Amino acid sequence: MIFTVYITGDTHGNLERLYDKGFRKLKSGDVLIICGDFGYIFDGSKTEKQVIDYLANRRFVTAFIDGTHDNMNTINRCRETYWHGGKVHRIKGNLIHLMRGQIFDIEGNKFFTFGGGESTDKDMRVEKGTWWREEEPTPMEMAEGAQTLDDAGCKVDYIITHEPPSLVKSAMLLRLGNRDRVNKLNGYLEEIGRSCEFKHWYFGSLHEDKVITPRHTCVYEKYIPIKND
Repeated sequence: MIFTVYITGDTHGNLERLYDKGFRKLKSGDVLIICGDFGYIFDGSKTEKQVIDYLANRRFVTAFIDGTHDNMNTINRCRETYWHGGKVHRIKGNLIHLMRGQIFDIEGNKFFTFGGGESTDKDMRVEKGTWWREEEPTPMEMAEGAQTLDDAGCKVDYIITHEPPSLVKSAMLLRLGNRDRVNKLNGYLEEIGRSCEFKHWYFGSLHEDKVITPRHTCVYEKYIPIKND
């Protein structure tokens, strides 16, 4: 079966994203990877459950990493299993959560995933209601990610994260005239980038569709196909 892996950015539980041209062209066997802030697992509403059922029953796989607008309590209660060589939470059917610090071998390409972030507005949110402390990766998760890469010889094809490495984030914020706000996760990802060989890095947290460096792309609404070389 010939299928395509696509990368897109934060969906934030937006129902309109399910009608995007890029979404509607997904075919049987395809894999859609969302770079965090999936947002359709948040408050347990009736509409949310309908969306989960809808995605679970598609003939393509929707695979997301977590960001800062995802209910980690609900996600972490889902069954943990393996998919293409890495650990996932099986939300339902063809809807899965790609866990932090994993490598997935899909059609000969190795994808390293590391979700999570730090909400800049967390002081204005309600813990366990609109904000979850688990959004911030733990030292254990960071260590597992580093070990996973080490076991793979520090070589993958693609890196998929919600947050970018610190230098990329600083450059983007400076260009936009915003205050620099890198954190320990950005620093960790910067070290990953320095020590690991990779073809390209995709991230979603800054909500742009823009190539930042020859090897770093911020993705938001576009659907970027990953082609085998």
